[in-house]
Amino acid sequence: MANQDKPQGFTHERIETNNFLMIVLIVLVIAVGGLVEIVPLFFQKSTTQPVEGLKPYTALQVAGRDIYVREGCYNCHSQMIRPFRAETLRYGHYSVAGESVYDHPFQWGSKRTGPDLARVGGKYSDEWHRLHLINPRDLVPESNMPAYPWLATDMVDAASLPRHMKALRTVGVPYTDEQIAKASEEVKGKSEMDAMIAYLQVLGTALK
Repeated sequence: MANQDKPQGFTHERIETNNFLMIVLIVLVIAVGGLVEIVPLFFQKSTTQPVEGLKPYTALQVAGRDIYVREGCYNCHSQMIRPFRAETLRYGHYSVAGESVYDHPFQWGSKRTGPDLARVGGKYSDEWHRLHLINPRDLVPESNMPAYPWLATDMVDAASLPRHMKALRTVGVPYTDEQIAKASEEVKGKSEMDAMIAYLQVLGTALK
């Protein structure tokens, strides 16, 4: 009986013995799976529409957010409360995507050396935040957070804000021409400490 050629195609044996083919198929499966999970999110209102009452950051808050990112605060503090009882009892209502539609990039994260800051707005006074940023151990003796005393003397870079807010508008933040034009004047004479506190005090205040 004549030997028959082995069938060609994507047989199990062929895939296992061909490294290149295996890699291509793995990448394809991961890509399809990722698209199936991610693409629908772009069409869901719960992830693309702001929650009721959410407003774009003011010029001072935008400056404060830039400083927050610049100083690496996100390396230790997340802004995402997970939907678990232990989380919500400690920090408040779990985070929803609609709270962060104006954040580019958002600061949800997963690292939590320090406490979550998703709902820190209004929890402490401006003076508390000021003292805490100058020397955290004056208020929390066991804190390992570094001090940021220079924020009290360094002034906000007012000239860069209109350009920054224009860039934010191109990605969907609804700033008006008037808000952008007044940005530099609004932060005139404000320290980086003022800006940082303004940003912290607004976090989580839209969703109660």
